[in-house]
Amino acid sequence: MPLGRPIPPMVLSPEMREQLHTMSRARSLPQALAMRSRIILLAADGLSNTHIAIQLRLSLPTVGKWRRRYLHQGLAGLYYEAKPFGPRSISDAQVAALIRKTLKTKPKGGTHCTCRSMAAETKLTHVMVHRIWRAFGLQPHRQKHFKLSTNPFFVEKVRDIVGLYINPPDKALVLCVDEKSRVQALDRTQPMLPLGLGYVEGVTHDCVRHGTTTLFAALDLASGQVLTRCQPRHRHQEFLQFLKDIEANVPPEMDIHLVVDN
Repeated sequence: MPLGRPIPPMVLSPEMREQLHTMSRARSLPQALAMRSRIILLAADGLSNTHIAIQLRLSLPTVGKWRRRYLHQGLAGLYYEAKPFGPRSISDAQVAALIRKTLKTKPKGGTHCTCRSMAAETKLTHVMVHRIWRAFGLQPHRQKHFKLSTNPFFVEKVRDIVGLYINPPDKALVLCVDEKSRVQALDRTQPMLPLGLGYVEGVTHDCVRHGTTTLFAALDLASGQVLTRCQPRHRHQEFLQFLKDIEANVPPEMDIHLVVDN
């Protein structure tokens, strides 16, 4: 007779198994959630908690906890539950006053307020001020520079460019073209020594300058390929020649759309 408590079988539908496989391999999700997905997948394959713990290098109680959570709550059970907090120590009026003071006032003799200076004015702790700022996305210490365009066709140009990125046309090549002038052409005075057993790669600390070059580049938005060309001079003649070289390599039935900076 089998020993121990009976464990309910883990049965997964094809859709749920595919979703758990995706979660177990996703890099954007927390790794703890990916590990719980692997636990459920191995349990659905018929492995015991002991074998799962050994294979994933986890403790036996951890495997049993998430297995029970999935059986009782499904996929939502793999996520952490919101822990209950105690009653708030400040009122909504105090929070509103803090936000209004942060947005509408500036400290005397300073360019922006800090957590501690705002805490002294509102009679709150600096920790509480920081929590409220973070909850509402307030960052008084930061600045973001911007410049409004005076181009009369600015809106029309933005629509055209954004449309090329979001909904590129059929049978067309969309290129984002830019240039970098006065790139230093450097070379080492001695050949590089390759990496070997017992010693690292060797590179001389001094270099020889061969003047400057201009880099023209075009990014193919569909394939991610970058087309480049280096020219000794930075004039409109070189830039036009670069565009003509691109056009020569494009099939005649395709249209070319260029997003050019300045």
